[in-house]
Amino acid sequence: MSDPYKVLGVSPSESDERIKAAYRELARKYHPDSYAGNPLSDLASEKMKEINQAYDQIMALRRDNGGRGGFAQSTASASSSQFWDIRRLINEGRISEAEELLDGVQRHVRDAEWHFLKGSIQYARGWMEDAYDSFSRACEMNPHNKEYRAALSQLQWQRNNGRPQNAYHTGGRMGGCSCCDVCAACMCADCLCGCLGGNGCC
Repeated sequence: MSDPYKVLGVSPSESDERIKAAYRELARKYHPDSYAGNPLSDLASEKMKEINQAYDQIMALRRDNGGRGGFAQSTASASSSQFWDIRRLINEGRISEAEELLDGVQRHVRDAEWHFLKGSIQYARGWMEDAYDSFSRACEMNPHNKEYRAALSQLQWQRNNGRPQNAYHTGGRMGGCSCCDVCAACMCADCLCGCLGGNGCC
């Protein structure tokens, strides 16, 4: 899947207005009306379709990132990501699809972001220890990324403060469930949504 920002020839850090301006400029250049009777009209139509799809994808990502979200919700990271489609699936709650795509990535391409997204999926499944390991790996590989550090910090807090004494572990998964578990998870999720660009989950 093409990077929508590359299609429009803009940087993910650009403002919405700059994105719209770039879109309009390309739309004027490749609009089918400009190629009526021209042998290049089919190519122009295909290009116009690609431009429209790219613009729609970017706007959808930015709308999603302004609302509810989770670990994989940072606007800048999502929009510049080679894994932006996986982030979108995670944010839509399509965890199995996201995991299938992520696990299909070749090992030599599994960078810090791959481990971060793996941790996001594990967190969504309730596999807190596995998520912690994945977030830790992401931070080791890219220690200056604020998104990865925030996720690890919140999960560290949950490990230290949010787990009751009777919780148990099975194969790296956290088992047992009490009111304390539920409250701690909700508090952690709400903090994460707030610090990663959302408006809070609750």
